[in-house]
Amino acid sequence: MSRRPRLENFRRIVVKVGSSLLIDSDAGEVRASWLQALAADIAKLHNGGSDLLIVSSGSIALGRSRLKLPRGPLKLEESQAAAAVGQIALARIWSEVLDDHGIGAGQILVTLQDTEERRRYLNARSTIAKLLEWRAVPVINENDTVATNEIRYGDNDRLAARVATMASADLLVLLSDIDGLYDAPPAQNPNARLIPVVDTVTSEIEAVAGDAASELSRGGMRTKIEAAKIATTGGTHMLIASGKIEHPLQAIADGGRCTWFLTPANPVTARKRWIAGSLEPKGTLTIDAGAVNALRAGKSLLPAGVIRVDGQFARGDAVVVRGPDTREIGRGLVAYDAEDAERIKGRSSPDVMSILGISGRSEMIHRDDLVVGPQGPETAK
Repeated sequence: MSRRPRLENFRRIVVKVGSSLLIDSDAGEVRASWLQALAADIAKLHNGGSDLLIVSSGSIALGRSRLKLPRGPLKLEESQAAAAVGQIALARIWSEVLDDHGIGAGQILVTLQDTEERRRYLNARSTIAKLLEWRAVPVINENDTVATNEIRYGDNDRLAARVATMASADLLVLLSDIDGLYDAPPAQNPNARLIPVVDTVTSEIEAVAGDAASELSRGGMRTKIEAAKIATTGGTHMLIASGKIEHPLQAIADGGRCTWFLTPANPVTARKRWIAGSLEPKGTLTIDAGAVNALRAGKSLLPAGVIRVDGQFARGDAVVVRGPDTREIGRGLVAYDAEDAERIKGRSSPDVMSILGISGRSEMIHRDDLVVGPQGPETAK
């Protein structure tokens, strides 16, 4: 890479903040001055037109402090109860610090299934998209009050990577106790060198990952490398930078030390490649000639353009889209179950609520969830 990317050029940025940065381990309270400085950085990027999302740890640590629990490991149910108390405080803290800059905040709690199961994935993705459309900042955390050991991430690095790909972010920033990835553990090796750019996460890169260094942080460098694999595969650049300094995002923008993990794709092309080649279609939608033209022009598929529904599929499943001559036009993630799709096919979007009794999506398949193939006989099946 001839030069590293510029922070202000990214359209949508996810910033992950760990417990060890946000919470003073001795006092058990938020580092107010540091958080205010970070909020100022976020506001600067937000005011410049970027979408910002925050993945924030800290609910269990804050809950422990509010409940005056003794130090030491907590049982699962104790962690869940502490998180229930701490999450209220965490949401209020983020809301207030962003409100100082005239920015609204929305809280989203997710579990592993919310990012792995397509139906729940689409629901979470739609909520995030609407908050960003309203220029609010989603503040996201794992739902520690209901997640069990078997169904949890256990660290917010990988959660942040899943959120970044779900939100089609083009950059994930992991603020850490360390300013990047080194070729050896810097705490033990004074000659360790920072790796400024990682073009591909190789087995050699994975081998240099260490373990967690902080008492409050559940994720170490190994989980950050796992996060990098998730993010870059999904078309999202990622960087690791120190969060110990005030104004950490401004420091990155000014060329501060960090490690960039690059992706050759972008979120849209990576997502569409996933839809086109990685998902087994569960059904078929046949559409009229007008809808074919609309899809080739980059539009979404509306119920009015659908003339036939085949197969048993659920909302979020992949389906094949065929023209009136039965040639395959493309593939996409459908927004309705097969039964509901059958009921609303050929109908205008305003009719959907009266037919289904709910206000569903106006699109049968949104253009962001649709891959349209090249025009010509090669699309025939």
